[in-house]
Amino acid sequence: MNKKSNIVIILCILLLLNNCSRLNPFSKKMDIETSEIVNSQISMAVNAFLWRASLDTVSFIPVNSADPIGGFISTDWYLDPENPNERIKMNVYIKDRRLRADAISVSVFREIKVSEGWVKADVNPDTAKLVEASILTKARELRIGSLGDS
Repeated sequence: MNKKSNIVIILCILLLLNNCSRLNPFSKKMDIETSEIVNSQISMAVNAFLWRASLDTVSFIPVNSADPIGGFISTDWYLDPENPNERIKMNVYIKDRRLRADAISVSVFREIKVSEGWVKADVNPDTAKLVEASILTKARELRIGSLGDS
């Protein structure tokens, strides 16, 4: 082989390696056009839009625990000032990284005050579905809003 063909081969290899830097986990290049919520999606195990929408939806009740990695939100018992003989509690489960209707599940618990204690009471099955629908609507609004930002 002559000197010119060696130089051409070395240049080709360098160009190939340079293009592979996109796959390099140590590369410091980032896509500047992504929004903050989309960036947070990278570090979360659940859908960031569903997570934010869930927190916003249950914000009128104090949150007892929230796990963004596991996708679980548990509220404290909420006592409505207009109806002090009834209290509710919610658990929200986000089960997927995709923004889908089956990626969210809500459990609603209700108790009624009897004498000095609280007794478990039936919950209208539509209540959980309405909360899920509210969360999905809010998540879609957040998603659409993020598309306009990028």
